[in-house]
Amino acid sequence: MKLVTTFPKREEYEKAKARLEALNLPLAVISPDPGYGRVGVPALVIDQETRAALASAGGSSEYVVSGWADYYPEQIQSPRETPPDFSQDIFGQASVMVLAPCIADATKIRLIAHITGDMSGGFPYLNSDMSNVCYNVNGPILTFMDRYRMVTLYPRRIAIAKADGIVDGWRTLEMIRRKINDVWRRRDQIEPSDRMRQKPPALEIYKRLPGTNCRACGEKTCMAFALRLWSGEVAPSQCKPTFEGEFVHRREALLEICAGLGTGT
Repeated sequence: MKLVTTFPKREEYEKAKARLEALNLPLAVISPDPGYGRVGVPALVIDQETRAALASAGGSSEYVVSGWADYYPEQIQSPRETPPDFSQDIFGQASVMVLAPCIADATKIRLIAHITGDMSGGFPYLNSDMSNVCYNVNGPILTFMDRYRMVTLYPRRIAIAKADGIVDGWRTLEMIRRKINDVWRRRDQIEPSDRMRQKPPALEIYKRLPGTNCRACGEKTCMAFALRLWSGEVAPSQCKPTFEGEFVHRREALLEICAGLGTGT
């Protein structure tokens, strides 16, 4: 199985690539340029043996990776067109800080990107302009589904679950960059709204629970607990396996989706 990784900064990618080439280890590069160059840094694809050889050779502390995930052939490519500029850019540049397998679907990836701008001022306008968003003004956090992908926007951070691959993750980030800047440009024509009109589907919450039906939360099934989380009747911390047991690796993803609902710990 091959693995994919990317980097928070382009110079980290350059250092990792140079290290692999110096050791004469095989690699493939996935480039975001030019179409996704504002939201991504080139990714590297290597096999398990190459990663083991790289670790044995040392020097991994010389560069910083965003994380690793199983690699599946990319379904799309980066566009050849240069991305547009915005005179009032509240997004800025994006850096992928976390790359990992998706909790809800191991064949997909999950990523977290930090941005140099601040999107919070655009959230009320985005809430009015899009029909499928869940806006928690107290966050402020805005969540929406891009088909099967779950996207959560914070003022300076973006979390994407169930991206098809790294290029699909870049595509989603670029889509957000364009959308938030477009509504900000048109804000004089849009009535801002703080109203929560949608919630992420209860099934998406369920997928981030252990699925063991252990009843530690007081419910007979994880789906019943997911429905109560969705309605705001219980707190996510009542799922003991996720907060105290063997499923703690799911905690961040569960808190992320519940934050969009305004549900505390």
